[in-house]
Amino acid sequence: MKTAEDRLKGHPGLRTRIGAVWNRHVRVYGKNILSNGLPPFFEPLIFLGGVGIGLGKYIAEMDGLPYIEFLGSALLVTTAMFTSAFECSYGTFIRLEFDKVYDGMLAAPITVKNLLIGEILWAGTKGLFFSFAVLCILAAFGIIHLPRALLAPLAGFITGLMFGSLSLLVTSYVKTINHFTFYFTGLLSPMFFFSGVVFPITDLPKSLQITAEFVPLTHSVRLVRAIIVPGHGGGWEWSLAYIIVFTAVTGYFAIKRLSRRLIS
Repeated sequence: MKTAEDRLKGHPGLRTRIGAVWNRHVRVYGKNILSNGLPPFFEPLIFLGGVGIGLGKYIAEMDGLPYIEFLGSALLVTTAMFTSAFECSYGTFIRLEFDKVYDGMLAAPITVKNLLIGEILWAGTKGLFFSFAVLCILAAFGIIHLPRALLAPLAGFITGLMFGSLSLLVTSYVKTINHFTFYFTGLLSPMFFFSGVVFPITDLPKSLQITAEFVPLTHSVRLVRAIIVPGHGGGWEWSLAYIIVFTAVTGYFAIKRLSRRLIS
């Protein structure tokens, strides 16, 4: 029996097929760039202004850094987390169940696996884009300093890949769009506050410090601080390995589960 890849022999190559999925999302997203891009761009900046500047008057330093820099460096990856998670949860579910976009895409010479890898890469691209946008604002106000911080959007990219994969896995279980509230309110929001974004995880009780090491965002925050601030983010190698393994495992199961759902 021929596999999906066998049936695609003579058609465009793997990179072209995955790239076509990515390009489709870029074109659709670009048509409404202001309404799509401004809300997730301004949210971390509002938080930075309200919390960072406000609390910064009372908290001089946090973990050896000015508090505004401590908070701002982490917001580079939290914005990647939320935008990629939204894209591969609500966005994927709408394309799957309501707009039936995938039905048309799969009529082209691509496989379900190509399509879902393209989705994950698009989530990573959004993480890169929004991390870079926040970086520009932070640099403009002198909160973080170039050129070292120019590598920070790469942490946003792999954070986008990680949470894109996780969100696709969550989507594979969701039957109604309202269930995503549990994912955002019950998992992502607590993760924001207990992953070293607002205060160091070393300030948590010992048992919660151990728990925090299993939380994905902890490792993105540690990695981006290691990039931006020399001497910070000790153990970033472990964090990078965690992100790679976590993305590969969740991505594998997400693709496996959603493939069955798309084919049926």
